Amino acid sequence: MKLSPDIATLVPYKPGKPIAETKREYGVQHVIKLASNENPLGTSAKVKEALIKAVGQQHRYPDPAFFELVELASKKWKLSRSQVSVGNGSNEVIDILIRVYCEPGEAILTTDKAFLSYALCAQAARVTRVFSPLAPGYKTDLQAMAKILKTDPRAEKIKLVFIPNPNNPTGTHISDAEVCQFLEQFGNDPNRLIIFDEAYTEYVRTRDYRSALAYMEKYSSVVVIRTLSKAYGLAGFRVGLLFAQPEVIDYYNRVRNPFNVNDLAQVAAVAALQDDEFIARSVENNSRGLDYFYEELKKMQVPFVESQANFVMFDTLRDVSKVNEALLRRGVILRPILNYGFKTELRMSVGLPEENKAAILALKEVFTEIKPI
Repeated sequence: MKLSPDIATLVPYKPGKPIAETKREYGVQHVIKLASNENPLGTSAKVKEALIKAVGQQHRYPDPAFFELVELASKKWKLSRSQVSVGNGSNEVIDILIRVYCEPGEAILTTDKAFLSYALCAQAARVTRVFSPLAPGYKTDLQAMAKILKTDPRAEKIKLVFIPNPNNPTGTHISDAEVCQFLEQFGNDPNRLIIFDEAYTEYVRTRDYRSALAYMEKYSSVVVIRTLSKAYGLAGFRVGLLFAQPEVIDYYNRVRNPFNVNDLAQVAAVAALQDDEFIARSVENNSRGLDYFYEELKKMQVPFVESQANFVMFDTLRDVSKVNEALLRRGVILRPILNYGFKTELRMSVGLPEENKAAILALKEVFTEIKPI
């Protein structure tokens, strides 16, 4: 059977290597995984307690309208219920928004070093991908994106603009001043949505950052996506949040599957959103971990990018495939980012203090073993 070229040439998203697979493949008993930007503190005690209570109701279908979760999220972020919906991870939210707002042959705009799911979901929907280059320092360049929207021949076809802030895999952020300037031009555009993906917003330390939620009242085209997979420690439950104008939420809810977020995931999300102490501990652990990484990478004279997320991208100055293989033999899983076009860089998530130290020790050994290019 003949397939669409968009489907036939689609390269699947490659997630971080699983711990069990690494143990089998390399014959190691103890594995440290700092590859997928997960919360090393695990899942909060309040979430576990809520899940135990909810196990007995799993013969019932989940709430298709997420009443309790939407109510809690709307109050937490001071929005109306009609401005909130939920997805099976932020990835589903991205996929549905593309299917709702883009016809085949129309386009999305993002950067050439942003979360791969924007481009993958668009390609699967037969939607064109337009990429803007990063600015020096691996920063998202909103001026370059604005130029595309103003002058590029494909601009009329661009219906969605995906702006990750902070960005994955670089960890860089866009300042509030830059966002304001961009939204003054495109924030009320009736022909496209400006989607801010804020998966790592809880970890941001810089003072010139501001969540785009602050602009939803002023700018009708602003959409914000959040995830509970990172700071909230619910990666296995797959819960994403969508904040947008009621019309966007209405169309999104028409297209998503009626039971797209299972009951235990909803229970976990409700409990997690009320556990501020767990988030505070997670953020503190992350800050300490990043500072430790910076200190050690400087000692090794390894270039790195200061991060506003829960990972750091650094340049091994070596063949990253060889470095990665050597680390795996030592039971350390980091993330090569060849699929983003980075040939010598690795991305390393913040773990527990002992995991961070073990990863740095392994890197030092590998850097002695493998010489720079």
